[in-house]
Amino acid sequence: MKRLYLKPFNFQLDLKHLWCLAVLTGIFAFLNTHPIRPQDFWWHMVVGQEIITTHQIPATDTFSFTMPGAPYPSYKAFWLMDTALYSIYTLGGPTLIVFVHSLTITAAYTILLWLCYRISKNWRIAAACTLFAAALGFNDWNVRPQAVAFPIAALFLLIIHIYHKQGKNKWISIFPLGILIWVNSHGTYPLGLLLLGLWITDEIWQTLKDNITKNIPWNWARLKAPTAALLITSLTCLLNPKGIKIMTYLNTMSGNAIIQNMVPEWAPPSFNTMGGALFLIGFLLSTTILAISPKRPNISELLTFLAFGGLSLRTSRGIIWFGITMAPVLARHTQATTTQIAQWLPQKQTTRSQKKIQRIMNSSLALCLLLGALLSLPWFKACLPLPPEKAPIISSETPIEATAFLQQNPQPGQLFHAMSFGSYLIWATQPNYPVFVDSRIELYPLEIWREYIKISNADCGWEQLLDKYHVQTLFLSIQDQPNLINATKFHPSWERIYEDDHAIILKKRIILE
Repeated sequence: MKRLYLKPFNFQLDLKHLWCLAVLTGIFAFLNTHPIRPQDFWWHMVVGQEIITTHQIPATDTFSFTMPGAPYPSYKAFWLMDTALYSIYTLGGPTLIVFVHSLTITAAYTILLWLCYRISKNWRIAAACTLFAAALGFNDWNVRPQAVAFPIAALFLLIIHIYHKQGKNKWISIFPLGILIWVNSHGTYPLGLLLLGLWITDEIWQTLKDNITKNIPWNWARLKAPTAALLITSLTCLLNPKGIKIMTYLNTMSGNAIIQNMVPEWAPPSFNTMGGALFLIGFLLSTTILAISPKRPNISELLTFLAFGGLSLRTSRGIIWFGITMAPVLARHTQATTTQIAQWLPQKQTTRSQKKIQRIMNSSLALCLLLGALLSLPWFKACLPLPPEKAPIISSETPIEATAFLQQNPQPGQLFHAMSFGSYLIWATQPNYPVFVDSRIELYPLEIWREYIKISNADCGWEQLLDKYHVQTLFLSIQDQPNLINATKFHPSWERIYEDDHAIILKKRIILE
């Protein structure tokens, strides 16, 4: 009978490990202290509540007075995450929502860090590449259904890498399972298919290259796994409430001129925004690293750079995906470049006493980082010295107090409000106050958006447009609608009945002639 020998666990905490721990705890702490912003979250909650209550996915708009009864297919694209978000909310309120969201996003970058380490065999490089991805992604870390796509995509990249190294098929089942969640949670699921498409393209290219340069016969077996993965995963995409019509929905969304022009995050990146500036710098940095790397980029890396770089140059919504997909590519080429540079540098020798001091310092720093991550949990947020904009669990730009005042002091007629307030109004005031517009951008036709902008800017004819919709109450954002606020300040037809740091409510006076 053979004896079973266990290898001793001989892990020593080093500074290189602290880099990784610092990046992940930084991401985790940032997410824990980042409040829930109002633009999208609340209407998703209402839809989740309706699905759980009625056991049906709504198909038409019931929240606005400008487009009542209009078809809205997006409900079927988000239904799984909508129900998950509402279920979590009922268990622990917004605090638990923030915590689960933090775990989800941090899991994505943890998988990415592990992948970068497997590629580079260097913890510092893995930490730097993960930080690169996080810097390009933090603008998209708001609580909304898209969050679940990030760990799935990172897992796809990891499984593809593992197959390259080990050639084992047992992990391939993760692709259809992941896409099943993805396609029922958010419309970005084609990016998962794109990753598989890049994998099979790389395999075809390598097989063709071996055949031409080394006269190796065409290896069809090499293509079986990626082809099967792409085929099965593509068919799994049909397992959603819209079936094959999900493609029509995506085409409609991607070609919607209103979305492209109305939503800043759909606009091309520029140096005028922090996210755009970080991407453009990161794009130039990636180009430089690929250019100077001793290793030539393979076809998959080049296509990844072109596909996700092109997507990000077209729309800022693609920036986070450029960071996620390029991190493993940069890990490989950074490792090659730094290895070459290290040969020219003198090697430092560390004495035993210095190593002992370093271990003590590293352990102390690791404990501080873990303690910081613990203290950052949203349940302790009220005790932290955070800036005012990050202090609450629910963002201060959410009109909670103003909406409560409106509920306690009902006003007649329809309500005109800031678009950014629409999602929370759907959550808090239905059916008493149907919204004018909200962040379901594609629901409303271009004419309504033009009227919304005209009223918000107090352009000529704004009063006639309010009369057209029988609006007798204005619920305005101080930040987003200063022109309309100024126009009504001394206007005889409007009386200010509520004001705080973010919102102003006015009611229409009855003028007796």
